[in-house]
Amino acid sequence: ANMGRLHGPGKGISSSALPYKRTPPSWVNTTADQVEEQVCQYARRGMRPSAIGMTLRNSHAVPQVRSITGNKILRLLKKNGLSPDIPEDLFFLIKKAVNMRKHLESNNNDKDTKFRLILIESRIHRFARYYKRTRQLEPNWKYRADTAATLVS
Repeated sequence: ANMGRLHGPGKGISSSALPYKRTPPSWVNTTADQVEEQVCQYARRGMRPSAIGMTLRNSHAVPQVRSITGNKILRLLKKNGLSPDIPEDLFFLIKKAVNMRKHLESNNNDKDTKFRLILIESRIHRFARYYKRTRQLEPNWKYRADTAATLVS
C-alpha cells in the first residue's frame, strides 16, 4: 500500500512529526525579525537551508522557523535574495556523485560504486527534470559529470 523507495526494496514510513499547534511554544522568546536576521546571517556565511535550521534549533532554541516567522527558511532566503542557485537535495546528490567519481579514479574495479553512481546520476537527471518543470532551475541547465565538481565546490 505504501510507496517504496526509488532505488531499493525499502518501504520505510518512519519520519518526524511536527507539532499540531502552529503557534510557537510559550518558552520561545525570540522575535520573527531576530530569527529572520539570523537566517540571513547564516546564509551569507554560505550555509544551506537545512544546516541553518539545525543551527537555529541546536544553538538558538528556535524549534520551527515557520511557526515563529510565518515563512519557511527557503522562502525567507528568496525574499532577501540569498537562496542557493541549485536546490539543496540536487546539490547534495551532485556532491555525492562527484565524490564517487573521485573514488573511482583510484579504485577503478569497484563495481558496486559504479552501479550506485549510475543510480545517483539517474536521480540527478530526474530531479533536474522536475526542477526545470517547476522553474526552479533555468531551462538550459544540464548536469555534466566533467563540470559537476565546479558546481559543488
